[in-house]
Amino acid sequence: MKTKLILLVAFTSVLFMACSVSPKPINYGQDHCHFCDMTVVDKTHASEYTTKKGKSFSFDAIECMTREIVRKNIEKDLAFILVADYTNPGKLVDAKTATFLISEKIKSPMGENLSAFASKAAAKKALAENGGKLYTWDALKQIIK
Repeated sequence: MKTKLILLVAFTSVLFMACSVSPKPINYGQDHCHFCDMTVVDKTHASEYTTKKGKSFSFDAIECMTREIVRKNIEKDLAFILVADYTNPGKLVDAKTATFLISEKIKSPMGENLSAFASKAAAKKALAENGGKLYTWDALKQIIK
């Protein structure tokens, strides 16, 4: 009886782990942008989304990912929407809580001059140093289509 219970718990644990959805790390220099097919190399502007089914897609620029999400109207099907934190290259943060800056002084791979910041304070500091305009995720989706 005890052996059956242990086997049941072990099987259930394996089943839950196999079904968990999580983003995959971006393989910089190897992954290609799902939108424009450029190689993802810029750790300050990359982005990624992961579907609720667990499939992850990398992008070389936040504007590429945003366009795909808006044009295909797929946000409701996504488990994770992640953007590179400009102040911490290579670290991906939740796009829905990030603050975005469009500034001509900070170039992005696709020329939209769009960067993301994990904190609003960091975004305001970059705005003061570089000029431009700040956006939330919802506001960004209205202008990047």
